[in-house]
Amino acid sequence: MGEERKKWRTAISFHRGHEAYVRGYKLEELVGNLTFTEAIYLVLKGELPTERETQMLDAIFVSLVEHSIAPPSVIAARAVVSGGNGLNVGVGAGVLALGEAHGGALEGAMRFLQENLGKNPKEVVKGYLSQGKRIPGYGHRYYKEYDPRTKRLFEIAKELGFYGDYCQFASEVEKAIEEIKGKRLVLNVDGAIAAIVSQMGFDWRLGKGFFIIGRIPGLVAHVYEELVMEKPFSKRLDEEKEVEYLGVPPRPLPEEFKRRKG
Repeated sequence: MGEERKKWRTAISFHRGHEAYVRGYKLEELVGNLTFTEAIYLVLKGELPTERETQMLDAIFVSLVEHSIAPPSVIAARAVVSGGNGLNVGVGAGVLALGEAHGGALEGAMRFLQENLGKNPKEVVKGYLSQGKRIPGYGHRYYKEYDPRTKRLFEIAKELGFYGDYCQFASEVEKAIEEIKGKRLVLNVDGAIAAIVSQMGFDWRLGKGFFIIGRIPGLVAHVYEELVMEKPFSKRLDEEKEVEYLGVPPRPLPEEFKRRKG
């Protein structure tokens, strides 16, 4: 009989005695030699990146690092800290607020591109629209002509040699959506990153991970700011100015439910 399979299995890291190894490399040797982005690539992909791959991921993470105080993740993070919690709890709350409408589109866009690359863009768009399905990675609340982050990332991708089939297909889908719907839905930063990291060979199931890695520093900054700049409970709503009550007006409790006198 072969060796019994153990409950926990991983190809990412292990310890030999007191020495830690990451993807086969001694951690002590990585410290001071690898940049943070190179280390991220190593743990995700299993091998060390080329200089071009490092530069591309650097640009992607910077594009995701922060996008104002308004997104749900920041509101959640600061509100939770306002309730008297610590930095780790606030950051965790921010991550939990990431979903399909905020951060999650990156995974959906990667899957869309990886499952449809090579097909006719117009036919793909028609198929999605006929089923009432939203195409992830397209459209933005503020950007109507183009997403400046997409423009910049694609420029860098072209410089570094990562503007290939996926990026071209993503751009063709953008044109097909406008032609079929008669309305422009820009290829947003989620769609652009999805195309580039797909070109780099990353699986779509890592999509949310890229957004989380890029946005964590921004969440840490917001939570820290809330801790040092605001008093606890500072995020309480002003019910008169900010809340519209839609329920029934004040009413008496029926007599049969008045079980206590006074």
